[in-house]
Amino acid sequence: MGDNSWKGTVGSWIQAVGTVLSAIGSTPSIPIKTSLANDLNLIGNVLQGTGNALVADSIEYVNLNKIANEIQAIGNSTVIAGIVIDFNQQTKNDLNTKGNLMQALGGGIAFGDALGREPSQDELYNIYGNLLQAIGNSLQALSGRVEENEEEINAIGSWIQAIGSVISALGSVEGQN
Repeated sequence: MGDNSWKGTVGSWIQAVGTVLSAIGSTPSIPIKTSLANDLNLIGNVLQGTGNALVADSIEYVNLNKIANEIQAIGNSTVIAGIVIDFNQQTKNDLNTKGNLMQALGGGIAFGDALGREPSQDELYNIYGNLLQAIGNSLQALSGRVEENEEEINAIGSWIQAIGSVISALGSVEGQN
């Protein structure tokens, strides 16, 4: 496995761990303290952004997949800014929504890019994984704009994104074999 392949696979798994941590922190039915839930969401987004950046950096030439991962990393950074910077609640919510929409855009671009490649088992992982991530991020973004069931919609979106991220990470390993 070359250095760039290794970097991409490690990045995919770092992103997957981050999405799972964020999903745990976003699930209201898990009995943890609010401060721990917030910390899990922050750490999860930092890991997601780091993983996306590693995947993007592992791609030597500019292509849609590289751009998609860069956009997702920017989306994670936007969510992180909303968590750590002392803004009013409306600004924090807007940054969270816009960050999730940017992640969904990146996932959608990666999905479209994977659809255009030669069909293979690892590309199927990428297709399904990126589609689920885009759907999950879209639900998370929408959750900030609804009056009822906001936390539940966000949690469902977080878990759909996490499942998609794990599927994509499995595809990165499959592509190495």
